[in-house]
Amino acid sequence: MPYNFYAFMDRMKYIKRWSLMRSVREENIMEHSHQVTVIAHALAVTENKLFGGGLDVNKCVLYAMYHECPEVLTGDLPTPIKYFNNSITGAYKDIEGVACDRLLATLPEELAAELAPFVKADTSCPEWGVVKAADRLSAYIKCLEERRCGNTEFIKAEKSIREDILSRGLKSAEYFMENFIPAFMLTLDELE
Repeated sequence: MPYNFYAFMDRMKYIKRWSLMRSVREENIMEHSHQVTVIAHALAVTENKLFGGGLDVNKCVLYAMYHECPEVLTGDLPTPIKYFNNSITGAYKDIEGVACDRLLATLPEELAAELAPFVKADTSCPEWGVVKAADRLSAYIKCLEERRCGNTEFIKAEKSIREDILSRGLKSAEYFMENFIPAFMLTLDELE
């Protein structure tokens, strides 16, 4: 019996982000998930090594890797709609839960049991907080990239996302903003 889970995951490259914004360069949820995974790993290691945290780094990485997977079935609902009010947010979370269940059903039972804790993350744990901060940092980096290309469409989003990141009180996210974000405004020649 063929299983479809990984073919669904491969389709992440077709789901576009920022659908309400004019972008100089389109972004898909596959590349976004990779960036969030890299940043979540950096935040978890930073939190543990520099700030005495006790995060499960592997859990952060796996949560980040799968955090957008329901969107292969739901599409990417724009943030202003997703968080318009509590009713819409709650309904969308329910839809995402159904999508996660449908995706897990496309795996052999043994594999589904292993992946389920990461596909359906525990959103109350500190590791999920790190992933959400990484997700916001990825969005902030997108805003910087668009602004660097002369696109003023992302100015308001850049400001509100920056405020959101700093309001989370996550020392590793603040450290990332201070120490790593400035390099995202450099050209390749300037990075060398």
